Amino acid sequence: MSFDTSRIVSSDEELIQNLQENNLLKRKAEDALFNRYTYFIKEGIKKYALQEDESFDAYSDTILHAIDNIRKGHFENRSALKTYLYRIFINKCVDLLRKKTTNKNSVHQTSSIPDMLMLIADPAKTAVQQLIERMDMDALKNRLQELGESCRKLLMLFADGYSDKEISVLMEYRSADVVKTSRLRCIDKLRLLYNVKRNSDG
Repeated sequence: MSFDTSRIVSSDEELIQNLQENNLLKRKAEDALFNRYTYFIKEGIKKYALQEDESFDAYSDTILHAIDNIRKGHFENRSALKTYLYRIFINKCVDLLRKKTTNKNSVHQTSSIPDMLMLIADPAKTAVQQLIERMDMDALKNRLQELGESCRKLLMLFADGYSDKEISVLMEYRSADVVKTSRLRCIDKLRLLYNVKRNSDG
């Protein structure tokens, strides 16, 4: 039996069926699936601030994962193939961001808090610099703990070099603008905590 491998695979149903075969059409279907949604790569770069090679890896892993699930019968057609793939791709992108966070934090553990916070930009930088100059390390650590988990994590991510856009994904904020506003509020809280402590000591 011969197969017409030049024929374009047009529908999801046909593509899925061919991926489950053990013939030449299977390879063609794999290529067709990979080529059909390559624009996801640009989405990963734009929406998740990934490097091109990182987004490409996320997309490749997505396709391999999807093909494996389809061949095992785990794809149940509850959603469109594109929707199914995009959901996997998003998870791959978020996983990459989380790994980057873990890697940066592991390197970061040997750095001092001033080294981390001195990276904070805009008006927040001046405020933190002043706090660092006027507080000892134990006091600064205590103030950061008193900020609460959300503020502390946000400031540390930003000090680690993450953009507001990346933080919005990692911490599930609505937008980068919301992250910036929240970050400045956290700095205000840090300043307030310092002033309260200073006044109580005085």
